[in-house]
Amino acid sequence: MGASSFEAMTDLSKAFRQKLADSAELDALRLANVTGSSSSGTRKFLWECADGLRIETVFIPEADRRTVCVSSQVGCALGCGFCATGGMGFVRNLESWEIVEQVLGVRRETGIRPTNIVVMGMGEPLLNYDNVMKAMAVISDPEGVAIGHRRITISTAGIPPGIARFTAEKRPYRLAVSLNATSDPIRSRIMPVNKKYPLKELMAAAKDYSRKTGGRITFEYVLIRDVNDSMRDAERLLKLLKNVPCKVNLIPYNPGCGTFKRPEDERVSAFLDAIKPLASPVIIRMSRGVDISAACGQLATRIPKNAKKAG
Repeated sequence: MGASSFEAMTDLSKAFRQKLADSAELDALRLANVTGSSSSGTRKFLWECADGLRIETVFIPEADRRTVCVSSQVGCALGCGFCATGGMGFVRNLESWEIVEQVLGVRRETGIRPTNIVVMGMGEPLLNYDNVMKAMAVISDPEGVAIGHRRITISTAGIPPGIARFTAEKRPYRLAVSLNATSDPIRSRIMPVNKKYPLKELMAAAKDYSRKTGGRITFEYVLIRDVNDSMRDAERLLKLLKNVPCKVNLIPYNPGCGTFKRPEDERVSAFLDAIKPLASPVIIRMSRGVDISAACGQLATRIPKNAKKAG
């Protein structure tokens, strides 16, 4: 596992290795750069694809887990105002092998076996559904990367048709939804996808998922000063998530991902206290890797001028 050439596959016969080399190609992402955080141990990997485009992957070591945050697209079409990737625009979907190779590459470079995978790097995974699911099948296969289904999380900005398909196909992975607002005007301002798929449609898909699968959704809520962090927002969040089996991650906005501002710590604590009556786990998730632009919403690369965007 992890061989970078057919010749290195020494458990196969020499004749068969030669046959593979003559009839197939073994592509790999090229490591362009690694940036490490001295404070958290987080590492950000910059990979160059065969066509010269670049993507980023983040390795997050913690006491009881070693998480790899993978990208699913080069750029992103959704243009969320708090996410640097959205400013790149959409170039193309990643192939399934390019997604798998991010995990293998991180394992190869760190020498550490990952325990968890989150598909919440660059791109919207449910807009590259087939390739993402093919990649997760390889990553979760006992004869592949062998990471358990329940240790894999697919994170979406809110694509109801994709959530419906995920539900209908009974995918075994965990689901996270980037919610970030409790009213359509505010959500449409910071997440343009809400104009096409408003909160009513998103929440209907989320409830349908929970009802049919018994799964608990993680709702990510990026707290942005004077945008979605008021007590009225907290009241609406309580109402919106009432009777929805879920977990809520409150994420104070990371500077450098747009023109917004981070709430004061007191404001974050007040918001947390206000939604504690919710019958679901609620935590404040402090992003790791902020100092190396590897935190939530900070992933972005420069697109070559001659890059062809998918039409």
